[in-house]
Amino acid sequence: MDFELRSAKEKLEREQRERKQRAKLKLEREKKSKEAAIKQREAIEAAQRARRLDAIEAQTKADQHMQESLVSGDGIVFERVFQAVSFQGNGDKIKLPPSCFTELSDQGAFDKGPLYFELSVVGHSDNKKTTHSGVLEFTAEDGTVGLPPHVWSNLFSTHDPMDVPLVEIRYIRLPKGSYAKLQPDNLGFSDLPNHKAILETILRQHATLSLDDVLLVNYGQVSYKLQVLELRPATSISVLETDIEVDIVSPDIVSDQPNQHVLKLLQYGKSESGTVEEGRYDYYKFVTDEATVEKVMAGSVKVIVKVDVEKDGADTDLYVSKHPVLFPSLHQHEWSSHDVGSKTLILGSKERALSSGTYSIGVYGFKGTVKYQVSVLVQESIDGAKVGERAVSSSSDVDTVECRNCKHSIPSRSIALHEVYCSRHNVVCNHHGCGIVLRVEEAKNHLHCEKCGKALQPTEMEKHLKVFHEPLTCGCGIVLEKEQMVQHQGRDCPLRLIACRFCGDMVEAGNSAADTRDRMRGMSEHESNCGSRTAPCDSCGRSVMLKDMDIHQIAVHGKSS
Repeated sequence: MDFELRSAKEKLEREQRERKQRAKLKLEREKKSKEAAIKQREAIEAAQRARRLDAIEAQTKADQHMQESLVSGDGIVFERVFQAVSFQGNGDKIKLPPSCFTELSDQGAFDKGPLYFELSVVGHSDNKKTTHSGVLEFTAEDGTVGLPPHVWSNLFSTHDPMDVPLVEIRYIRLPKGSYAKLQPDNLGFSDLPNHKAILETILRQHATLSLDDVLLVNYGQVSYKLQVLELRPATSISVLETDIEVDIVSPDIVSDQPNQHVLKLLQYGKSESGTVEEGRYDYYKFVTDEATVEKVMAGSVKVIVKVDVEKDGADTDLYVSKHPVLFPSLHQHEWSSHDVGSKTLILGSKERALSSGTYSIGVYGFKGTVKYQVSVLVQESIDGAKVGERAVSSSSDVDTVECRNCKHSIPSRSIALHEVYCSRHNVVCNHHGCGIVLRVEEAKNHLHCEKCGKALQPTEMEKHLKVFHEPLTCGCGIVLEKEQMVQHQGRDCPLRLIACRFCGDMVEAGNSAADTRDRMRGMSEHESNCGSRTAPCDSCGRSVMLKDMDIHQIAVHGKSS
């Protein structure tokens, strides 16, 4: 009996403990559920507060951005995102779709003067690339914007190709610029004649300049990149209808890569050493003043350009030209020497092209890597008779007879002895037009080119044939030998470079001017178009075409230009 009571008691106590445990667990679950509900409600309220704050912040930013757009656009708001498409053009003026014309016109943008836009790459928030531009025309396809090479290169890096480049375009007003500081990427730009006039021509194709932009300046086949270091009065300026002071500073770091298009200054009488590889050029320059030219023309002095090379089988060619031809070459030069070994060019009184100014020297590596020394000298002319003095021949006092072998005039009393000696030791070259008298042992080394008849040494023949008689192809398609090619590119080739008399830039001559009067005045196609620009007359302020300014000065003001 006691056992049963004890068992029942234990069972009751166990059931009570289990009920208490279940109740405790239930309370804990209810507590956790309430806490989770509270946390969820707090999270929902926090998310709602965050969304409200984000909405308020976004609205504030939108209002601020709208206010900035209104201020920067002088009351005009225009912002669009377009797909960028490149097109070949000059300057910084872009092409927009026709719909943009309507929208800008409705807001009165055209009444406020030239249109300027801020362009930035979409998707580059960390390092947002930005530049500015004008507008060329409204002919782009809907959803696209046409970018010329200048704008494209300043917006997009060639190292980060994009499948679909997107550009955000915003209308903006820019102040007129007053100052710009530019820096070339390497040496050589300051050697260009009238380099500031060339810059003026480049900037005439632009509407804006932005800080850190890179300008590309082409001078013939040579290109220079100039980075914008400083602008005033703002970091982005308008360059339309304004006078800008431009400073050109030297590059901070000169590239380690060999630069063929740098002119090293030569001092008279001082030689410079150098090494040139086969197929490459080293360039130098020297300056001749008016006093030196007068002495050369009078025959009292001569200018000598010398290149001395080491005798190691390698060889060079020497080319000289006067500016604006900066970099003389096989195709384009005024003087040249192709002698084997050391070379000397003498610029004397017979050189009609000689005048005061700057001259360029090109040392070309013809064969192998050559070590050389180049120099320019002004040397007194040594002649047997003074300039203007008549030479007196001694034959008037002595009876002479012509030698049948060498054709020289010999005194009659010694002619027999001379002819015996001459016929034994001398021979006359029988080549047409030559007739030079040679020692017998020298005759075997006296050759004539079969094509042009020039007298040469055997060691010179191979180089002569390669330089003077290998066909050369001009960029215009014509094929000529060297001498004819130099004349063609200096006088007739439509692709030859000339210095425009109006803008100072080196440009292709092109075809003859379309205007008959311009053709009679010797203008090229470029000069005819460039000279059609107007400028105010210094005397009366009237706008006159540049090509008619000299006529205007004479006809209206009685001044000779």
